[in-house]
Amino acid sequence: MKFGKFKENTEALSPVVATVILIAVAVAVSVGAAGWMGGMSIGFMGNAEQASIKNVVLTNTVPGGSVVCSVLNTGSASVTIISGTVDGAVWTLAAPVTIAKGSTSAVTITAAAGTPFSTGAQYSINLMTAKGNALVYTATK
Repeated sequence: MKFGKFKENTEALSPVVATVILIAVAVAVSVGAAGWMGGMSIGFMGNAEQASIKNVVLTNTVPGGSVVCSVLNTGSASVTIISGTVDGAVWTLAAPVTIAKGSTSAVTITAAAGTPFSTGAQYSINLMTAKGNALVYTATK
């Protein structure tokens, strides 16, 4: 019993040509997928915070102390500082400070009481951003 008519002398694609076509299709699909994923990741990477503390001035004031930090934002988005600590103790930030991209701003945190700084001692200054990143600086009085 015969199910269909087949031509006896027709030629199919050679295995080499079929392999080349499959590789070309696979490469084209992978390039498209890589471009799509790259486009998605640009949004995440472009908004990364890239700020650092460049200079710190430690001052004993009455009744407490103050720390003035010079913060440089080298990223492509603004950075907002929401809190600060000195050696792990939370100090007061009067209001959140937003630093525009490509600019430098002074951020001041204060202690409520005491004379916190001793001459020659080192202090760890941490500023926390709104996105949860810590800017760390070690200062000596």
